[in-house]
Amino acid sequence: MAAAAPPPSSSSLAPPEVPMELHAGNRDRLVAALRAHLSASGRPLRGLVLLQGGEEQTRYCTDHLELFRQESYFAYLFGVREPGFYGAIDIVSGQSILFSPRLPADYAVWMGEIKPLSYFKDRYKVDMVFYVDEIAQVLHDRFSDHGKPLLFELYGKNTDSGNYSKPASFEGMEKFDSDLSTLHPILTECRVIKSDMELALIQYANDVSSEAHIEVMRRARPGMKEYQLESIFLHHVYMYGGCRHCSYTCICATGENSSVLHYGHAAAPNDRTLNDGDMALMDMGGEYHCYGSDITCSYPINGKFNSNQTIVYNAVLKAHNAVIANMRPGVNWLDMHKLAEQIILESLRNERILHGDITDMMTQRLGAVFMPHGLGHLLGIDTHDPGGYPEVITVEPGCYFIDALLIPARDDSVSSKYFNWEEIEKYKSFGGVRIESDVYVTSHGCKNLTNCPRETWEIEAVMAGAPWPVRATNNSLSKAS
Repeated sequence: MAAAAPPPSSSSLAPPEVPMELHAGNRDRLVAALRAHLSASGRPLRGLVLLQGGEEQTRYCTDHLELFRQESYFAYLFGVREPGFYGAIDIVSGQSILFSPRLPADYAVWMGEIKPLSYFKDRYKVDMVFYVDEIAQVLHDRFSDHGKPLLFELYGKNTDSGNYSKPASFEGMEKFDSDLSTLHPILTECRVIKSDMELALIQYANDVSSEAHIEVMRRARPGMKEYQLESIFLHHVYMYGGCRHCSYTCICATGENSSVLHYGHAAAPNDRTLNDGDMALMDMGGEYHCYGSDITCSYPINGKFNSNQTIVYNAVLKAHNAVIANMRPGVNWLDMHKLAEQIILESLRNERILHGDITDMMTQRLGAVFMPHGLGHLLGIDTHDPGGYPEVITVEPGCYFIDALLIPARDDSVSSKYFNWEEIEKYKSFGGVRIESDVYVTSHGCKNLTNCPRETWEIEAVMAGAPWPVRATNNSLSKAS
């Protein structure tokens, strides 16, 4: 007889009001950083930061408007949710200016009220608001005391995508001098260090996403489709959390699909049927006011870990916990990646899946056979936030059985000797395990912002209907040890 479905979900959370002082503070930090850079470079303190916000896009050649999400750098500095805006900041005075698109009269018929400029000034807490078609005149008239005004424009490479940010473009740009190299690295580094108000939004996104992950965990049953688990998550973060956007495309992978690192895309659309005995790898995160979360939970669909699932899961959990315990300012992130690899390899050797010297395995990079991705990434307004050193970062070790990596290892005369191929065969359709939490690096260590069941006994208890957090019993503690 199938287990009864859990009661309808609910939440104690409520979408918070976002103070626009958050973005005013971000602008202040950028101005201070630019002034310091110009002074150190012996350059005069003059010029304006100019950014172009995101534009609404239609679906290919149709008139269907895709749901707009603001360009991330513009969101960071201004918090504007509408498309078609520009923003400027005077480096000398710190004054901020928004430029709104001048909307046609029929906008009021199809899209709603045409807001006056005063609305945007009050809502976004800027000093001045004009129309986009007034950019050249306004900036030239107000900031040409020392000749052509200088515009610091955003142009630089995103190291994750390889794409370049788009510098602002408007009619009359020939009246201005442009600097395309100074702003991007400075603004990118500003985004690394989060303010308390930014951390509160990232924490909220983690809270509602953790809650949604638990709801998926409770409702998962053999016979369901992967996309039904995705639907439960999306419903919860939007219904109870006000998260209209997710940080990225949901990865709802079960069985052998859980070894596909970025499963869930259009060609692999979370459409497999869940089977009794499958492991599930759920990588999903809600986004609120452009600030995101990135959380992965792995668990058995039937609610009970078998021996092989326990072995792999606990190997990854041990690596996850060790990295978090060792994270603090001054620790090298590459060393943390090596620590995670070493712990996973040691765990697999203890279970006779591997044999040989761990140091030799590390030298041969066998860790990358089981964990072919990085240990984590920066997190903020983008899932893969830009910047050169971590403050808010994901910790996401994993262990996967991927034929595309195991077959070359078997064919390699040096690597092959470390594998117990008879044992490896038992995991051929296992898939993989990933455990991902979002952590904030503090002066003393780090704080885990994610709140999901992690120990095997916690997961089994929650999937059986226990409330979260689970109160440990003597029996559960003995199972965990």
